[in-house]
Amino acid sequence: MSSNPVFPVRTATLREAKIITDIHAAASSVALKNLVSADGLKALSADRGLAYWRDAIEYGEPQVHVATEGDQVVGFVGAVHDRSRDKGPPPTMGEIWSICVTPTYWGKGVGLALWDAAREGLLEEGCTHVTVWVPLGNERAMRFHELAGFKREMSSAKTVPLGDGRIEEIRLKRVLA
Repeated sequence: MSSNPVFPVRTATLREAKIITDIHAAASSVALKNLVSADGLKALSADRGLAYWRDAIEYGEPQVHVATEGDQVVGFVGAVHDRSRDKGPPPTMGEIWSICVTPTYWGKGVGLALWDAAREGLLEEGCTHVTVWVPLGNERAMRFHELAGFKREMSSAKTVPLGDGRIEEIRLKRVLA
């Protein structure tokens, strides 16, 4: 049986915006390589580029936390408690905007450490439920979120533009406890 190391999670600093941008690009290119064209992956990286993550860290929209191993950032999560991308959610609905781990750390417990930190933060902000949008073909992300207690909302499936193509996404939701 393999061990499951604990990865400390803390609030991201502005200095780490570039590292977060790089982790997002690396994780997306591996996770979505069979779902999105190369141009689509570039568009995704541009959408969540350095300026986006700097603003997120500086203004707390979303709240960004990083997981570390020693001095190295190996993953991050961005979550919001009052600004879901869905239309008309109750104020107690949180949303995970992004949870990404350096691909070489996949399956080692980093994602779980990040999810735990996001869940705690959302609970502290008064959230009772949380959602996340996941590409339908990203089986690794689907499995991760389902193991974390999220349930697919099949009626939420939508097609969104990405670069020169489109991708199918679905919302997953769970009660926070």
